[in-house]
Amino acid sequence: MTNPIFHEKCLKRHSICYLVSAILVLFSLGCSSGEDQTGKFEYPPARRADVVDNYHGTQVADPYRWLEDPNSEETRRWVEAQNELTAKFVNTPAKQKIKERLTELWDYPKYGSPYKEGGRYFFWKNDGLQNQDVLYLIESLTDKPISVLDPNMMSEDGTVSVELKDFSPNGKYLVYAVKVSGSDEEILKIRDIDSGTDFEESIEFTKFSAVGWKHDNSGFFYDRYPDPETVPQEDVNKFNQVYFHKLGTSQSEDELVFEMPSDKDLGFAPHVTDDGRYLILHVWHGTDNENRIFYRRIGDDGDFVKLLNEADASYDFVNNISTDFYFNTDLDAPMNRVIRIDINNPEKENWVDIIPEQENALESVHMIDNKLVAVYLEDAHDMLKIFDLEGNLLAEPELPTIGSVHSLKGKRDQKEMFFKFSSFLYPAYVYRFDFEDSEMSIFRKTEVDFEPENYVTKQVFATSKDGTRIPLFITHKKDMPMDGNNPALLYGYGGFNNNRTPYFSLTKLIWMENGGIYAMAALRGGREYGEEWHRAGMLENKQNVFDDFIACGEWLIENDYTDSSLLAIEGGSNGGLLVAASIVQRPYLFGAVLCRVPVIDMLRYHKFTVGHFWTGEYGNAEVNPEHFEFMYAYSPLHNIEKGESYPATLITTADSDDRVVPMHGKKFAAALQYADSGDNPILLRVDTKAGHGHGKPTSKKIEEYADIYAFLFKVLDIESVYEE
Repeated sequence: MTNPIFHEKCLKRHSICYLVSAILVLFSLGCSSGEDQTGKFEYPPARRADVVDNYHGTQVADPYRWLEDPNSEETRRWVEAQNELTAKFVNTPAKQKIKERLTELWDYPKYGSPYKEGGRYFFWKNDGLQNQDVLYLIESLTDKPISVLDPNMMSEDGTVSVELKDFSPNGKYLVYAVKVSGSDEEILKIRDIDSGTDFEESIEFTKFSAVGWKHDNSGFFYDRYPDPETVPQEDVNKFNQVYFHKLGTSQSEDELVFEMPSDKDLGFAPHVTDDGRYLILHVWHGTDNENRIFYRRIGDDGDFVKLLNEADASYDFVNNISTDFYFNTDLDAPMNRVIRIDINNPEKENWVDIIPEQENALESVHMIDNKLVAVYLEDAHDMLKIFDLEGNLLAEPELPTIGSVHSLKGKRDQKEMFFKFSSFLYPAYVYRFDFEDSEMSIFRKTEVDFEPENYVTKQVFATSKDGTRIPLFITHKKDMPMDGNNPALLYGYGGFNNNRTPYFSLTKLIWMENGGIYAMAALRGGREYGEEWHRAGMLENKQNVFDDFIACGEWLIENDYTDSSLLAIEGGSNGGLLVAASIVQRPYLFGAVLCRVPVIDMLRYHKFTVGHFWTGEYGNAEVNPEHFEFMYAYSPLHNIEKGESYPATLITTADSDDRVVPMHGKKFAAALQYADSGDNPILLRVDTKAGHGHGKPTSKKIEEYADIYAFLFKVLDIESVYEE
């Protein structure tokens, strides 16, 4: 139960905030478009249709079902009106200054970790304001980079992006995916690196595809979905298959390698082992943690060996030494362990524990220089350990500070590895670790136009409703008075095994430069403390995630970092669900909300694009009565109360988002606008030629964040330092 004294404190603060907001609207801002003479917003009308569904005996209304059709004239007119209202609201004097500062901050070189293939190095780089990163080649670490692949040449507005899939073992070819307007749909292309030209053929019908080259460099394995014209609409993202493509031939000639039509929901990600001997299939079912592993020796035509076919745990194939296969698994080890399976004697009693489960969660394992490089999580930040192949600890490379290791690159026969490291106050540096002398050096350094020494980061722990300790990172200017009068932005995610560790975000500098506190919570549903931590925030336990987040907000208020009227919250995708559920459950705890590309309609999410991938995490209310009970209890769309006063809210989505379709954000905006009785704006921003976030051009990112901070500064009455 919520502390009644604390809740009353929040109510009083918000009453004052709402009164001040109304006065400002009336006398300072005037009567702008979208507001009437009382300061109450007038939103574009949204028809409430008489649509009711029966869920296991419960009648559930869905009045905005028509917004699920993005192509109807009614939906298009409504979205245009919403975008106009939002644009007028955020078009403040501060916005242009914010945009100028964002552009200054963004304009610095950004580097990716190098891949080493065929004795050559490849890495991504962005000069600063390029819409898309460019892939470069260097023959040695001191050479001048040569451009290999420049997506900026593929579209005038930068809305075509690419994703690197795999290099051929000789380093002469690469497979990359072309994506348009942020869609997850891909077209695979093959580039001859030295000539800078692409092969004539293209590979279609791929999404989230994996690629593995044969070591004779003749072609590659890949997975794909059926031609959409050959299956019903509901099966477009099902019936995954694995093919082999031979260089220089058309896709119609590709060889079918594996399929399992008896289970159309399974996916198969192909991977060729570093020694080129085996084709490994990572068999997945949506975003479920449990997976299977099949394999076949390359060159054989027989059936695949179903090495791990119980789907009883997570099995991440690390690498192999001959017939010894190494796996990172959480079987009987919630914090994960590394095991070795001899495929000639694969029975469980013959498995060997190489790195037993430890106190900290094992995040990832890589085999480099015939050693095991392990990334561990300690209270939601990363640490490195290096073991030999028998599990003996060899080294613990010291990291610069509390932060995150990502983009770790290296192979079994290579004597160096590269990785990126960042924290809240230090942008990502690319490091090189030399296994011969165990020395770590900087490969590429990053310089950003701000002074990190003027800021401080600390980690604290909030206590959730059930007593669970929740890590909370807080970053702000040094010597900031903790008097409860500071604007604070609390970010969270909490789901899908997705860890939230310290990372650098230049957009958050805008917030902190203007006196804001940035806080990031590591909630249940991630894997910061292993699989039990993940399971404590999924399915029937999803409410724990919202309780954790609310507890972090309460901690910031109770410890005088901020006030409820100045506390903004942010989350995207599954995090959008998080903040939406939080404001529906505790509207008076927050002063502003950034709800980005959210999952909102928990009763129907699985019916759209790849939503069915997530049923293992969320559940399926349509087919399972027990799932319906707990999903209906927290589903943001179905728990909005008519007559409630909700905090200022900006909902953002995009027209090409085919991962979390924009109907979620649209229906949430319409329902909130209809139900809200207060004076705070409930706004919707639907971007065009953009998707869930991946591949969004720099120009669009800057424009979006300028709108976001203009919105926050206005609703929280923050005076921008850029106006001084």
